[in-house]
Amino acid sequence: MNAEKRELKVRRVSRSKRPRRSFSGSPTPARKKAVATLGRCPHDTAKRMLDSVVADSNANEYCSDDEDLFGDYDSILCDSSLMAKLDNAEQIARQQDRPPTADPNSLAQPISDFPPSLWLGKEDAVKHSFLDDDLTDSILDGFKDNSFELPATEHHKTSTPVRTKRTQDIVNDRQTRPAGFPKVRRSMADQMRKAMLSNAVAPPPGVSCTAALKEAVVTEEMGVAARAAETCMSTETTDLGPFFGLPSKVKDLVHKLRGIKDLYDWQKTCLNLDCVHERRNLIYSLPTSGGKTLVAEILILRELLCRKKDCLFILPYVSLVQEKVRGLASFGLELDFMVEEYAGSKGRFPPVKRRDKKSLYIATIEKAHSLVNSLIENKRLDNIGLVVVDELHMLGDGSRGAIIEMALSKILYMSQATQIIGMSATLGNIKDVQKFLKAENYTNNFRPVQLKEYVKLKDSIYEVDPQEEDCFRFSRPLNFKYSSTMQKMDPDHIIALVTEVIPAYSCLVFCPTQKNCENVAGMICKYLREEFLRRKKEEKAVLLRELRSSGGGSMCPVLQRTVPYGVAYHHSGLTSEERKLVEEAYSHGVLCLLACTSTLAAGVNLPARRVILRSPYVATEFIKRSQYKQMVGRAGRAGIDTLGESILILQDKDKTMAKNLVSAPMETCYSNLMCGDGKGVLSLILSLIGLSITNSLEQVMDFMSGTLLHVQERQLCVERGLRKIVHECLGLLKEKGLIQVSPGAQGERLEITKLGRATYKSSVDLSNCDVLYKDLVKGLESLMLNSYLHLVYLVTPYDMVSQCKPDWMVYFRQFTLLSVSEQKMSAAVGVPESFVARKAAGQTVKKNVNMASVRRLYLALVLFSLLKETNLWSVAAKFQLSRGFIQTLLSSSSAFCSCVMHFTEEFDEFWPFKALLAELTRRLSYCVQVELIPLMEVAGVMESRAKQLYNAGYKTLAHLANADPDSLAKTVDNLYRKQANQIVASAKMLLNEKAAALQEEVDDLFMMPHDLPLTQTQEQGTK
Repeated sequence: MNAEKRELKVRRVSRSKRPRRSFSGSPTPARKKAVATLGRCPHDTAKRMLDSVVADSNANEYCSDDEDLFGDYDSILCDSSLMAKLDNAEQIARQQDRPPTADPNSLAQPISDFPPSLWLGKEDAVKHSFLDDDLTDSILDGFKDNSFELPATEHHKTSTPVRTKRTQDIVNDRQTRPAGFPKVRRSMADQMRKAMLSNAVAPPPGVSCTAALKEAVVTEEMGVAARAAETCMSTETTDLGPFFGLPSKVKDLVHKLRGIKDLYDWQKTCLNLDCVHERRNLIYSLPTSGGKTLVAEILILRELLCRKKDCLFILPYVSLVQEKVRGLASFGLELDFMVEEYAGSKGRFPPVKRRDKKSLYIATIEKAHSLVNSLIENKRLDNIGLVVVDELHMLGDGSRGAIIEMALSKILYMSQATQIIGMSATLGNIKDVQKFLKAENYTNNFRPVQLKEYVKLKDSIYEVDPQEEDCFRFSRPLNFKYSSTMQKMDPDHIIALVTEVIPAYSCLVFCPTQKNCENVAGMICKYLREEFLRRKKEEKAVLLRELRSSGGGSMCPVLQRTVPYGVAYHHSGLTSEERKLVEEAYSHGVLCLLACTSTLAAGVNLPARRVILRSPYVATEFIKRSQYKQMVGRAGRAGIDTLGESILILQDKDKTMAKNLVSAPMETCYSNLMCGDGKGVLSLILSLIGLSITNSLEQVMDFMSGTLLHVQERQLCVERGLRKIVHECLGLLKEKGLIQVSPGAQGERLEITKLGRATYKSSVDLSNCDVLYKDLVKGLESLMLNSYLHLVYLVTPYDMVSQCKPDWMVYFRQFTLLSVSEQKMSAAVGVPESFVARKAAGQTVKKNVNMASVRRLYLALVLFSLLKETNLWSVAAKFQLSRGFIQTLLSSSSAFCSCVMHFTEEFDEFWPFKALLAELTRRLSYCVQVELIPLMEVAGVMESRAKQLYNAGYKTLAHLANADPDSLAKTVDNLYRKQANQIVASAKMLLNEKAAALQEEVDDLFMMPHDLPLTQTQEQGTK
């Protein structure tokens, strides 16, 4: 009865389920590790039969990559050949052990007539073990150690065993057998089924082995990176994971979507700084085009994926926000996080609270501040793990700088867990900003492409060299033969400078004014050769069609003349759609030269081989060093050019100032909270009281001690100290009815009023809040709802009024086209028809009329016409205004309409405005036909592109999200593959965002209330 010990070894090859149809013949066990040890078999025959069963598998010892033996855990149970062999072996063993009997029905004999050895597997188990279960173990009971087991996986969900006919027969036999009859032993096959089913875990069906393995690897990498990020506290460990603490999938995506195979050395150094690993605040400064943004994006992805925290990315302009949303949407889809746009009228306050996914909020400066306020109010600021600020040096840029300082001060004061990363130009007083943010600083002068700076004086080119006494070193003469006519047309030799590089390379010409941009573009084209017309002729024809389509059949005559030569201009006088088309054409090489204003340098990234500064002035002001560095920094395209050049055209009178410009130390950055008679301090204190961050003078002072203004108090608060300034501001807020003072246990308590709460929550300017309230109260008394005019007047921005100079004949002509009710409304707001008629006739008006209301109504008429016609070009011609001004008016009005809507939400008496303004905000945001709005919600899709998509059959967001990028690029004219990918990715992200928001609402509806009253039984149980 002695038997040798046998081992059955099973190797797990894949987590994925193996389809049952893939089995053919007997399964093949693997030998990676032993999972069970069979003890000594009590019967030699059984040993021999088991040997034969195992021997059948020796030819194929290992599972192939495509075959997973236990991937489907019940698949082996369905293999009849193996089960039959096991049953046969056991039956023979039983027959050889059983004593001969004459009566075939001897099973009915009393149990005492049978020797115990016939039905007990172990002698020491005779006493009790077989009485504990209806089904005892089979011959496996004779094996020592434990019963046959398979290792359970890390999952907890197990597959449910299906009761087979054999099992059911045993149960039925148990119910009918006489009392005292020994319990039926488990067969070997049943024992194996039991062991396998009890430990098995069934993965989700339909997942391939390869996909499951990849998912497992990525999950494991993310887990390792997360644990490393939490424990690593020094730079000795430079590798937190496969790709700077991120799964290798991220590196593949960076290569696939950005074309970046490896990081620059400075980027690797920066990502491995102590402060980065220890999650301390950091400011890093590099020249333009040095690759700063990629470092920030890697840190953002690490926060989202490894630490499972939301992130906020602050950018200065709407165009940059939209560009970044399009660029990161693909990462969000691949890595399962949300990308949400907060710009213009877009963005929810507070944001949707997501349980399963984390969010990356990409916001303008103003929207970021509002977002921070809403998160503080809802006690969710700690959900933000990382805040990244681009162009941090804008702290010193007027009112927008004050808003950045307010937002960052609140984050520093309210959240100890939020890390702040700032990207900045090199600053002369970076120590002040470091102290304010409690941050470390990393600086590098790296540029991927070498930049050479030159100046042009008369007919000579000089290289900028601060080491020289005059800062300029002679480089070469300018060789270009000019006729007398050309010399008069182009005294600065711009044509000579640009034709040295175009059309083979690209060129940017920065001009001081918008009109100068158009003139320079037109002048250059007059003297270009015909070969420029033949270059990319078809692509230019498509661009011209797109420009004409965007204008509803109208087109700028300057662009119509210059585009065939590959030349265009770029400034804020263009519509947003025209600017986008010009930018895309330049990026793809259809256009080789842009004459532009300085705003392009601060906007989207459009580098060039050569950058020419037409003049050292912006309008009438001499340029600052930061502006100069930003413009010349556009020279040199990484991966395309080996050299970048900048040429500053100078006149003799500007030579001395130019020397100071190129050699002076970097400019300093100062707090702007005191800008505009302390408006920043007033707004900050109001929001602090409204958010319950502070409620006393001492608490306000405690908060103010953490601002940049406090760091620079000696320079900025010379005449009066910060404490006195705060005290005066509290008095002004109380005087305007925005706060009130009430007695408290520890002295005076500061409380916010309804008007104050509405003001800070809507981000309405403090100087306009009381005027807006009065206008809304007056408007509510005689609200006209048979047209949009009255509502449009109420949401026309106050700050645009000063830029308006009405044409009185046009004003009167449009006034006469109004309906009777609309004219009555005009009179109600203080603009009677008689006044407009007298002004149009050139007569003197003796009656006192509020000119601010007159100008505001004129702008309201422009917007009203635009809502009715939706053609910006025709409205511009009708009111004799530039299309760029109307575009600015429209975007400002949509943003202000959103502010007014939030303002009215704080007053019960303004309840009618809530629904009305919500729809008006939507109309002003897009100002197109209703059917195009769903397509224009996608980041970067303008009206003409939306029309193209709609006409091509992509009529809804779902159509766009499920589109094939290749088919999309082929179907739509002038749509490049990269753009098609970004549009589809953005549509998918937006669709996911909407679906997730709806799912959150559903989950909230079905969630058990935390304050649900307990039943009597539950109350007794708690006791």
